[in-house]
Amino acid sequence: MVKAMIIFIIIGYLIGCIHGSKVAQFLSGVDLKKTGHGNAGASNATLSLGWKYGILVALIDIGKGVAAVLCALYYFSSNASQFTEVQMWLLTYAIAASVILGHNFPFHMGFKGGKGTASIIGILLAIDWKIALFALMLFVILSLTTNYLIIGVLVFYIVFCTATYLWIPGVGPTMISIVLFGIALMLHIENIKRLFQGTEPKVTSAFKK
Repeated sequence: MVKAMIIFIIIGYLIGCIHGSKVAQFLSGVDLKKTGHGNAGASNATLSLGWKYGILVALIDIGKGVAAVLCALYYFSSNASQFTEVQMWLLTYAIAASVILGHNFPFHMGFKGGKGTASIIGILLAIDWKIALFALMLFVILSLTTNYLIIGVLVFYIVFCTATYLWIPGVGPTMISIVLFGIALMLHIENIKRLFQGTEPKVTSAFKK
């Protein structure tokens, strides 16, 4: 179990280090770390480069979340007898959390990456696509109606944590989801401050680019 945990964490982190922002930089010539709010994620790509680049970065970052969880689930399908259900979900959430850490703190970017929103969407899609679609609907609706992405992001994390607590066995996954939410709050603290100050960029500004 310990060996599997270490391997899953390493693999997850390396997958997380694959950054959609680098693809956007290659195509646009713009380093997202040096523009907008300096975040190498889909939200900054959307607000700084426009919705097309935002979608590109989001798809790449969502994809790695999906890929990591599906790889774990595939591994368990072939080695189910070696783990209990609780252990399988703990390892699945461990690799998922490692993807987020790799995205947020990639070694090749000085440990300053994105904020993990797109990747957490991909993770939830792979864990339970129905809950993920519900959370995505809330994300889109709230982001558009309030005109602020940060509102949708925080609500998505709340759904993720709640779903984990209600339907995933074991205490470990719930604790991991709460820690990930805490990291998200920490990384979005400037967005939250700007939201209260009325200076946070609005969603509609992305469609003007």
